[in-house]
Amino acid sequence: MNNPQSAIPSSIDETLALLTSQDYVASRALATVLFLSLRMRRPLLLEGEAGVGKTEIAKVLSAGLNRPLIRLQCYEGLDISTAVYEWNYPAQMLEIRMSEAAGISDRSAIEHNIFSDRYLIRRPILQALSSVDGAAPIFLIDELDRTDEAFEAYLLELLSEYQVTIPEIGVIKAEEPPIVIITTNRTREIHDALKRRCLYHWVDYPQADAELEIVRRKVPGCNRQLSQELVAYVQKLRELDLFKKPGVAETIDWATALTELDSVALDPEIISDTIGALLKYQDDIARIEEGDGRKILDELKSEIADA
Repeated sequence: MNNPQSAIPSSIDETLALLTSQDYVASRALATVLFLSLRMRRPLLLEGEAGVGKTEIAKVLSAGLNRPLIRLQCYEGLDISTAVYEWNYPAQMLEIRMSEAAGISDRSAIEHNIFSDRYLIRRPILQALSSVDGAAPIFLIDELDRTDEAFEAYLLELLSEYQVTIPEIGVIKAEEPPIVIITTNRTREIHDALKRRCLYHWVDYPQADAELEIVRRKVPGCNRQLSQELVAYVQKLRELDLFKKPGVAETIDWATALTELDSVALDPEIISDTIGALLKYQDDIARIEEGDGRKILDELKSEIADA
């Protein structure tokens, strides 16, 4: 790609079209903040419940803009050697021994040689600072809330200057800033200092019509009646006080499962048999099977009949 900037949408409508072309159903509010993030070259912080499509946005951008996707999956205990870089110590030791065997005794020359790019192992953050054919990658920092505050603080230099500092080499700065998407499930609050460096959007559960469109795009083999019933069922489930409400990802999984079973409509038996595709906690499943599930099914069948 000779001119990566030309691939960036020039309007909100073009941004919506980009998302739609990759079968991502987005609100205009989301398309607007994404457009601004791309044009302003600011990281985009997406918060929301698990399974609502935050991570998918980065994948869609990668495919739609024809740029590589680099993903940093966050977890407790994530450190610099895993996220940024580390040195290839075995290769360095071998080089030192070979230098000694060759009679090279200049310590500074050996040190300069072994602490070079040749022995540098680039992890996701360092990879994200490298353009490929002139096009900066999409850099997904996924589930940032799973890391600790110390690592979050480390990201401040990256998000402000698009650079990192390696003591043995110095500052490495991106020639072309990556497109940064940060996601969090809000298991803890992200520090204000990091939020100030980002544009922000809360990704909520979709409304029924949007979720129905998602099912139609992602599970085209699901018939119309079943699609309507399962989306209505999931929408009503989210009104309950469940330990973990089903996300869009679970809706898609359930629709796929029901389609594989050649179901054409919901009934108590098929719901009981496949509820594990939708709910992931036994307490939630038990509540549905003890009566709430049948009540929801009766309500939606009545509503569909009246309509």
